[in-house]
Amino acid sequence: MSIDLPPWAVEMRDLFRSGSVAQFILHGNVFDVVPAPGPGGGRLLSLNTFLDEVMFERYDTVLHYDRGRGIRATRGAEEWSEWLRLALGDQAGAFAQTREPGAAMELIDRYLLRTLNLQSLSGREAGARKIAVVIDFAEFAVPRGDAIQLGGAFSANVVKVLGWANDPAILQSNIVTVLLTEGLHDLNELVVENPHATSLRIPLPTEGEMGEYLEALVATTFPELPSKCEVALDALARRLTGLSRVGARTVISRALKNSQTITAAWLSNTKKEMIERECQGLLEFIESRFTLDNIAGHDAVKTWLREDARLLQRGILYALPMGYLITGRIGTGKTYLVQCWAGELGIPCVVFKNFRDRWVGATESNLEKIFSVLRALGQVVVFVDEADQAAGKRETESSDSGLSGRVYSMLAKEMSDTRNRGRIIWVFATSRPDLLEVDLKRQGRLDVHIPLFPPETREEMRGLLIAVARKLRVPLEEADLPDLPETVVLGGNEIEGILVRALRTRELSPEPRRPIKEILSGVFAEVRPSAHTRKLEYMDLVAVKECTDARFLPLRFRELPPERLEERIDELRRFA
Repeated sequence: MSIDLPPWAVEMRDLFRSGSVAQFILHGNVFDVVPAPGPGGGRLLSLNTFLDEVMFERYDTVLHYDRGRGIRATRGAEEWSEWLRLALGDQAGAFAQTREPGAAMELIDRYLLRTLNLQSLSGREAGARKIAVVIDFAEFAVPRGDAIQLGGAFSANVVKVLGWANDPAILQSNIVTVLLTEGLHDLNELVVENPHATSLRIPLPTEGEMGEYLEALVATTFPELPSKCEVALDALARRLTGLSRVGARTVISRALKNSQTITAAWLSNTKKEMIERECQGLLEFIESRFTLDNIAGHDAVKTWLREDARLLQRGILYALPMGYLITGRIGTGKTYLVQCWAGELGIPCVVFKNFRDRWVGATESNLEKIFSVLRALGQVVVFVDEADQAAGKRETESSDSGLSGRVYSMLAKEMSDTRNRGRIIWVFATSRPDLLEVDLKRQGRLDVHIPLFPPETREEMRGLLIAVARKLRVPLEEADLPDLPETVVLGGNEIEGILVRALRTRELSPEPRRPIKEILSGVFAEVRPSAHTRKLEYMDLVAVKECTDARFLPLRFRELPPERLEERIDELRRFA
């Protein structure tokens, strides 16, 4: 099996050979191993080693710097040491060990300047010397932030890095600079947005690449893997997609070193743990024991979602929406609907956790990490609850230094990528869709808008009561239900609260206990529905306004003229 250069490495090589770019920012999956061409089917190298032995194999000098280990010459060490001795004299030894970004970057800058001067004085022969500079953990050398406020050393570093990219003399020489970082948004904006530098994302391995990696592991490290795994290697590769190669090796090693057979269930649970850990808790997988059968009412909604599930399972991705917007007043079961759908889909479903961070650039880096994992998973449903708060705003808010606008921009860009149709399916839920940016909920991002409403009839309320009892695993039959009051409108959360109160009353009652029907009747007689009636009505009406299919609406809303809908929304807006 021959190993070709990864696509990002091919692009990096071609751009440099063309003479158009001499500075590269490599970001994303930078801590993984990289397949490299070589005898016997290739090798697996760390990114730094890959750069040294593959990309810069014929270079005369290769310098690496990070704040933990200082400057290291992995190629041309003698020439580098000789220059230090001539340039710094007795201080050469002390400066060679410096870890401080300001002093280290100054040394590298002087070395590059010396090379350019020699080239200028001596012509092409001196200029033929090839030099590569790799700045690892670059966010600690040129961190995000206003260059003026960063402090002298960091501001100077930003200027140096910009100079390495912008200097025509470097561009025309055999000098290349590379910055490595996991999160692109951790780097200074001037460096990232510099038109004379190129950012290349190193992705997580695809299913095919994971399969090749497993074959390499079987041939070298884990020959017993096929006999210790209940799933075939191609299925194992599919199930491990979303992890880095290092993460996949950890999963396999964890099982084999403990004499454990790799079953489908064990693999699924372990993969989820690994991804959640690699994402630092930013994503959480939905484990659902429910299906849409557990939803009372909403027949048109369930039919639509089941039809889309069939299209997904048949691989007819072009007919699927990019995403869904689920709306409705609080307590109508928006989150529960997604949990039940997740139980039927057969693909991973994840929930966006709180990705916002107080540190500059950290929120954007969190989103980068999330998007990287989502792309690698192959097919995934992404659930964003309380979307009006999570999704940000188009307009920059002075109170958050523009963070809300940047979050909005990143989400909007990712959600509209048509290459992800049927692969990354977005589901936003909110009781206030009017607070969600219009551009974010448009067709092509969130195509299907599904409104949910409380029960309209006594029969629907009785059905909801039975469904909630099943959810709570309470044995409640139709005969146990009392006559329900005609005037009370209750949502699923209120129904659940009533049922829990009834169970509480029953458990606290002395023997012999009253029938549950009698207890429920008493609780219904005492219950006080929400007093925020106009706010709840407002939530209902903005859900109606957002709806994209009349089949989702109760009859009374289908017949409501649009003009009257807008008038009533305006009347209620001050209560929202």
